[in-house]
Amino acid sequence: MYIDRLEADGKLSKLLNILVAIIIFSVIVVFHELGHFLLAKKNGIEVTEFSLGMGPRLLSTVKGNTRYSLKLFPIGGSCMMVGEDGEEDGPGSFGHASVWGRISVVAAGPIFNFILAFVFALVITSVMGYDPPKVLSVEENSPAEEAGLQVGDIITSFQGKHISIGRDISLYESLYGMQQDQIKMTVKRDGKKIDLNFKAASEKKYMLGFSYVPDGEPEITEVFVDGAMMKAGVLAGDVITAVDGTKVSTGEELQTYLGEHPLGENAVTITVSRDGKEKEFTVQPTVRTQVSTGFVYNLYREKTNFFGVLKYSAVEVRYWISSTIDSLGLLIKGTFRVNDLSGPVGIVDAIGSSVEEAKSEGTVVMWMQMFYWAILLSANLGVMNLLPLPALDGGRLVFLLIEAVTKKKVNPNIEGMIHFAGFVLLMALMVFVFMNDIKRL
Repeated sequence: MYIDRLEADGKLSKLLNILVAIIIFSVIVVFHELGHFLLAKKNGIEVTEFSLGMGPRLLSTVKGNTRYSLKLFPIGGSCMMVGEDGEEDGPGSFGHASVWGRISVVAAGPIFNFILAFVFALVITSVMGYDPPKVLSVEENSPAEEAGLQVGDIITSFQGKHISIGRDISLYESLYGMQQDQIKMTVKRDGKKIDLNFKAASEKKYMLGFSYVPDGEPEITEVFVDGAMMKAGVLAGDVITAVDGTKVSTGEELQTYLGEHPLGENAVTITVSRDGKEKEFTVQPTVRTQVSTGFVYNLYREKTNFFGVLKYSAVEVRYWISSTIDSLGLLIKGTFRVNDLSGPVGIVDAIGSSVEEAKSEGTVVMWMQMFYWAILLSANLGVMNLLPLPALDGGRLVFLLIEAVTKKKVNPNIEGMIHFAGFVLLMALMVFVFMNDIKRL
């Protein structure tokens, strides 16, 4: 009976986590569509339907000339406007509005996503603070110390990248790795900026490309981009239970094993626990340049004043916009693969898992985790919708900007065909990502 109750509680908890994830996702989508809706109304464009979800209607009501609907599948949403596909051009239609009015309607969705991300960032920064990119320690007799780096320095630039928070450096290391031993950085000390340039200690060695919790069970905290672990399919959050058949239960045991069995050109079998199930991965170590910068920087948050909250809330949103753009760049270059993409199913599962883990840290941390996901997803949705691809807001903006410059409308039939082709390809990608999520789960 007790075991049955535990299993029932576990299932209920998982269902609640999924519900929380769906609510977060729905709020973000509704706010995006609300941007289109409000700007359409302001520009005299008639909205025929404002809906949350896709598929058949579950509930709907009509107010004015607009139908408000809740649909079966809680993925996506829509703001249907008269003439948005070019079939009508009369009063109250999308095409009847001025070109700049139409541009504002289309751009409003992504802009509202950035606004929503900023609102959530205000909550997190007010409660938790921000992570100043402060130097916490400098290795004695290291090139960094010899170059003049000191504890307490605030890093403002690292390897040509502007730095506002500690996670900016962490993002750089995660996406690009520390393969260059020539370190260029700028720090602020006593109100003055100081440029530092030094050659860090480095060595080439076989690596798996991951980091893990040193205390307690060896949970993987990060899988490095284009590293051996990522290529094999290992994910952050997996807990390593064995290496080449040898059981490990703590980070210390894993460290001892890897120290006694140096990596070489032979593949390694990594066994992990994921969602209560064990999985085995064959990981081929790769030769990488391991760079020791010689200093440790801050990733912990500290409180700030009112103006600091405003500033670093904007920085938080900028951070997630930058990480999305950088990740897209790596996808185009081939560093990331399409298989690495996650769709709504994968996102809902990830949110549910992270919220479940945060519960043990208390109610405040759990709420902050939800807001953190909301910022990430809202900023991500804003960026993705601004991509100049057919069927997306960015693709529509391209045609509208052409019209604004040339003073002539693009043939609506040609534009409609291009958007339809883009929509078909987008749906095909969504199906692929959906199936990939199911396979991973």
